[in-house]
Amino acid sequence: MYYWCAKMNCIEKIERFCMSYLGYEIEELLDMGAIHTSREICQQPELWIGVYELLKKYEQEIASFVGEAYQECDRIILTGAGSSAFIGATVRSHFQVNSGKLAEAIATTDLVSNPRTYFTRKHATLLISFARSGNSPESLAAVKLADELCDQCTHLIITCNKDGELARYQTRSKKYVFCLPEEANDQSLAMTSSFTGMVVAGICVSKMSQINELAQPLTQAIEAGQKFINEQLLMVKKMAELPFNRIVFLGSGDNYGIAKEAALKLLELTDGVVMSAYDSFLGFRHGPKSMITDQTLMVYFVSPPDEHAYQYERDLINSIKLGTRPLAEVTVSEYTKIDITGTDQIIFTSSPLLSKSGFLSVLYILVAQTLGVYKSISLSIKPDIPSRNNDISRIVEGVTIYELFA
Repeated sequence: MYYWCAKMNCIEKIERFCMSYLGYEIEELLDMGAIHTSREICQQPELWIGVYELLKKYEQEIASFVGEAYQECDRIILTGAGSSAFIGATVRSHFQVNSGKLAEAIATTDLVSNPRTYFTRKHATLLISFARSGNSPESLAAVKLADELCDQCTHLIITCNKDGELARYQTRSKKYVFCLPEEANDQSLAMTSSFTGMVVAGICVSKMSQINELAQPLTQAIEAGQKFINEQLLMVKKMAELPFNRIVFLGSGDNYGIAKEAALKLLELTDGVVMSAYDSFLGFRHGPKSMITDQTLMVYFVSPPDEHAYQYERDLINSIKLGTRPLAEVTVSEYTKIDITGTDQIIFTSSPLLSKSGFLSVLYILVAQTLGVYKSISLSIKPDIPSRNNDISRIVEGVTIYELFA
C-alpha cells in the first residue's frame, strides 16, 4: 500500500508496511490468489493524488494541447476496449461541457469493425484513447484507422503503460500521451485502480485550464474513498455472502458508464457464475426488468436528490416493490437524506462540490470492485486470475486486424 507526499510539483512515493487488504491478512490473500486485486483496490484513493500531482507537473503543456485541440476539432470521440471503453462513457459529458463540442463514447471494438460508420473526412476529430496496457490489438488499430479516414485528427492518449504500443504509436497527426503513475498498471486481470485512475485523469484533463478548481472535490473523494475502505467493507462482504446468482446495476448519465463497468467486474471476477447486467433506470422498464428473480441482487447508483434524473431513479426503485421481488436491493448514494425506502444503503458524502466535479463516479465503482472480490472468494475463485479455463486474459488475445477495403 502506498501514500503520496507532494512538495511543490514533485511526487515522492513511500511504501509503507501494511498487514492486510480488504480485511484479509497478506498470507490469506496469497493463498486465495487475491493479493494483487485487493492491493490495487485499496491503493486507489492514494493513487488519485498521484494522478493529480502528475497532471499538475505537466499542467501548462497539457492545457495548451487540449485547448488547441478543442478549438480545432468538430467532434470528440472517447474510445477504448472493455473497461477502457466504459471510462469514455463515464467522462464523456465532461469533455462535451468543457469543450463545447459534441463528444461521443465509442468503443474501439466498434470503431475497428465498422470504421466508416464513425470516422468521416470532413469532421476534424479529437480521438481520446484510454488503455491500461496499450497492447490490445483494437487500440492500435483504432488510431491507425482514424489517421486513415479523417483528414484532420488529433490524438490524446491516456494510458497506464508508457512502454505499450499505443503510447509509442507514431502518427502523422498531433499527439499527446499522458501516462499514469506506474502503480495504475494493474497486475490483476480485472481493471480496478487503472480504471479509476484514468477516470480521474480524464475528468481533470477535460478541464485542464482550470485544474486547480478540482483539487478540493478530489480531496473530498480521496477522503470518502479511504473511509469506505476502512469502515464500510463489512456491509459489502455481507452482501457478497447472499445467495444471488444474478446482479443488476442501474445508473443514469455518467453513472451509466459506471453501471457498465460494475457489471463487467462481477462477471469477470466470478468467472460468469454470477450473471450480471446493466441498464439506465428508465431503460430497465422496457423489457430488462423481466430478468428479476428471487435470486437477483439489485444495485442502484443514484444521482443527487436535486438532480432531474433522480426523480426517475426514485420512481423505478419504488416500482420494483410492485412486481417480482429481488433477493436484495442496495442504493449507493451521495446524500444521507434520500426519499427511498426498503433498500440497504451505502452512503458516501453530501458535498455538492464532489457531485458537480464528477469524482463521485470513482467512489461508486469501489462498491462493485469490492463486492466482486468478496463474491469471487466466496465461490473459491481466485480474483487475480478468475478465468479458470483461460477464456479471458489480462490482454485480449486472438484478434486478427484486417486491412480496410478500398
